[in-house]
Parts: sequence; structure tokens; C-alpha cells
Amino acid sequence: MRYGKIECIDGNRSVPEVLFVCVHNAGRSQMAAALVTLRSGGRVGVRSAGSAPGDAVNPAVVEAMAELGVDLAEAFPKPLTDEVVRAADVVITMGCGDACPIYPGKRYEDWIVDDPAGQDVETVRRIRDEIDERVRRLLADLEVADGQ
Repeated sequence: MRYGKIECIDGNRSVPEVLFVCVHNAGRSQMAAALVTLRSGGRVGVRSAGSAPGDAVNPAVVEAMAELGVDLAEAFPKPLTDEVVRAADVVITMGCGDACPIYPGKRYEDWIVDDPAGQDVETVRRIRDEIDERVRRLLADLEVADGQ
């Protein structure tokens, strides 16, 4: 589905803001946020958060992203707050159910993607690649050229 360029809610911003939310903010949402940054060349503001943040980013996720030249070694799970949802133009949930608050005027999507928790690196690569495909489609919908 094509949505066209997102008009930023805050007229002072020149780039759309995307928020990825999953339960622990230790896998899917971390990969998605990093891939948006990579693929958009910084032309999209992006954050990630968890409804019940874990203690650390999944090591298999860190390894799979490093294969693409993305360093998540310093990344850490962050809590979902009303403020990060309010700041977003697009909110993408990834298995967190109804934990994400709904605000009018925002675009919401739910991406059904396998959870990398407890999976081997090969499985995490498959999940990463699926998220990467979705990220590329999102950037096309936002009319942001693929930077990579």
C-alpha cells in the first residue's frame, strides 16, 4: 500500500520520524531502527523502544547486523513512553500487542515478524533480511530514496 510522503506533524522538522516497538527492544525493533538509518542515509529520524525492555540487545542480532556493517555493540533496550510515541509520525509495532498508546494523526502498522530471541544466527539473518525488505518498502512509501 502506498501512502505518499509523510507530512511531519511538527512543522519544524524536515524529516519523518519513525518509531519501532517490540516487547523487549532487544531484537526486531533494534534491527529495524538500524536498517532505517542505514537505508535512508539519515533522511529519516528513527527510534526504537520496548513495552517490557530487556537487559541487553540479543548477541545474535548484534552479530547479524555487524555483517551489514551496522554496529549495535553500544545499543541498549529502551522503554516505551508516551513521549516517543507522540514524537513519531509512523509507529510500527512488532509483536507488542496493545501496549502501544494510540494517538490520532499517526500512521500505525503492525509487522508480523518472528522473534529472534533464543534463535541461532542463521535464523536471525533470515529475520533481519525480512525486516530489511519491509524497511525498504517503508522508505519507498515515505518517498525516501534508499541510501544503500
